[in-house]
Amino acid sequence: MAVGKNKGLSKGGKKGAKKKIIDPFTRKDWYDVKAPSIFKVRQVGKTLVNRTQGTKIASEGLKGRVFEVSLADLQSDNDAERSFRKFKLISEDVQGHNVLTNFHGMNLTTDKLRSMVKKWQTLIEANTDVKTTDGYLLRVFCIGYTHKDQASKKKTCYAQHTQVKAIRKKMVDQITKEISTNDMKDVVNKLIPDSIAKDIEKVCHGIYPLHDVYIRKVKVLKKPRFDLSKLLDLHGDGGSGKGTGEDLGEKVDKPEGYEPPVLESV
Repeated sequence: MAVGKNKGLSKGGKKGAKKKIIDPFTRKDWYDVKAPSIFKVRQVGKTLVNRTQGTKIASEGLKGRVFEVSLADLQSDNDAERSFRKFKLISEDVQGHNVLTNFHGMNLTTDKLRSMVKKWQTLIEANTDVKTTDGYLLRVFCIGYTHKDQASKKKTCYAQHTQVKAIRKKMVDQITKEISTNDMKDVVNKLIPDSIAKDIEKVCHGIYPLHDVYIRKVKVLKKPRFDLSKLLDLHGDGGSGKGTGEDLGEKVDKPEGYEPPVLESV
């Protein structure tokens, strides 16, 4: 290297060596994540975001965040039937220090899906795109397995190809019937106990008995335009002033024909 070329070294040390180290957490704020009122537990958890600084607004950094929560936590229930079902909630609006979320998807845990796969049975899967009455486009996946008859002496319980096709068609028809006639709130209410899968099991029993039938996954493909009043209704805050932090006062009982007294001076 030619002498005197690197001016940075001649001034004593590297550039920025004296830079003050600031803990990044000092410029962050905690926000409460709120689940819709469909679920028993509204307080999902907390999330961090950088404080509003210049043109970077904190609430804009929170919108669009996706939180994955177990149904057992949302329903405050340790039942094994609920623990393997996970719901995705997306942040849509910020009210004060509360992040209001909406349904964004559902799926089963990997260990549950792997535990259901066994030998000597047929796995049947179906999926379809359905639109709810309030404009959400959902892609719904269903899974089921053939069930061995107790009276049968055969080791296997494989379904024929025509039976698999017939069962798949029944699955798609049932999902379309259940979702296309309901809005998003009713669909989520059906996904919590998985009543759609139970109906599919009953409908398909005539073709081939099934067991371990579940709605495996739900994806939100398209959403209607964001409406704050609908989101507040979903959180049970519509028109009550709770979501905005506004104090609307108390209702006062007045007798019939009551007129306020006339003031002498204003």
